[in-house]
Amino acid sequence: MPELPEVETIRNTLKRFVINKTIAQVDVQWPRIVKQPDDIQQFQTEIIGQTILDIHRKGKFLLFQLNDYVLVSHLRMEGKYSVHRNDEPVKKHTHITFQFTNGEELRYNDVRKFGTMHLFHKGEEMKQKPLCLLGPDPFDAAFTSDYFIEKLKKTKRVIKSALLDQTIVAGLGNIYVDETLYKAGIHPLRPANKLTQKEIKEIRKQAIATLGEAVSQGGTTIRSYVNSQGDMGMFQQKLYVYGQENKACKTCGSTIAKLKVGGRGTHICTSCQPLKR
Repeated sequence: MPELPEVETIRNTLKRFVINKTIAQVDVQWPRIVKQPDDIQQFQTEIIGQTILDIHRKGKFLLFQLNDYVLVSHLRMEGKYSVHRNDEPVKKHTHITFQFTNGEELRYNDVRKFGTMHLFHKGEEMKQKPLCLLGPDPFDAAFTSDYFIEKLKKTKRVIKSALLDQTIVAGLGNIYVDETLYKAGIHPLRPANKLTQKEIKEIRKQAIATLGEAVSQGGTTIRSYVNSQGDMGMFQQKLYVYGQENKACKTCGSTIAKLKVGGRGTHICTSCQPLKR
């Protein structure tokens, strides 16, 4: 699943190609992707004639800012956006196409069909699901040390599970949680409410730094992620633990181990991230 850096990269790429483009037609081949409104004809009618003014991001969600509406899109596992001329062949698994008045198209391709779209009147998007459930983005001013300490001190879950909780902080996923905890020297099985304030501040610091570096590298390509121009990310070359099972730790030389935490594959260095009781 694309995490914050991948979605941010897609946002930045798309902005170069779709800002100020006006939607002339919408072709929906797989209606289940559209969660709101539940009437596809209403979705098409409301979005036709709208111009894409900007694209924002909240956690792992893209927010297409239109004249009167906000289109909230989650890519889930395999969702991808790409821009084409209308005479270019349409690839298999292209489920929604936004045709622009200039003859170009924004195509949404999703092999697994897990992605979602919600169309809201402007000003309503943050009041309703899914966005109303999200915690602050790591780059938001609201993601302060005090906020983070308060949230983690209230949960008995292990720290990895807490960091994956999008209601606490939005945008972190398996890759960047593993990397963040490694850099902070924190074992993923430690209870969040047992961490010291100093340790929580270090996790916050490393999360912001890791995500920022990943954005600068265009995200991480493990299997199929590419941006809207078809380019792979480069941050996979800088991973310390994620996907590095049985390799030597770049810091101490110990062997990177893999374990399950909350049902998620988790990569650690047991020397750099000791499990304190």
